[in-house]
Amino acid sequence: MALQDLFIREADWLNDGKELSKIRHLVFIVEQEVPREEEWDGRDKESWHWLASNSLHLNIGTCRLLPGGQIGRMAVIKEYRGFGVGTGLLKAAVIKAADLGFDKVYLHAQTHALKFYERLGFTKTGKEFLEAGIPHFYMTQDLTRRG
Repeated sequence: MALQDLFIREADWLNDGKELSKIRHLVFIVEQEVPREEEWDGRDKESWHWLASNSLHLNIGTCRLLPGGQIGRMAVIKEYRGFGVGTGLLKAAVIKAADLGFDKVYLHAQTHALKFYERLGFTKTGKEFLEAGIPHFYMTQDLTRRG
């Protein structure tokens, strides 16, 4: 899959929740063994969401932005990683946050993905911590300097 085969759109939890949930279930609950109760935190209805699909209309990735500026629940189906899906999703969330007037965004990055987030303008803060049994770092991006 090439990047031109990638389609990212803002999704609506009410209409797209089933598809968003399917991707997150596969990546977080099945693949990464995140406990179900940690994945489903009840915050999806209040969040902005994105859905990535390919030219065959297969849904392959998602992420969300919480009202407080946290980007999270970024999940890309294993076979589609490394093709720019995560980059596209993250950029969409950052642009939305800037459009909404947020001063900064933050996320909890899995330690193995630090370089990915750093390439996209996020800065690591603090010490490594465990979330859902997986090592993470807190990362931020200042949106006041965007031009």
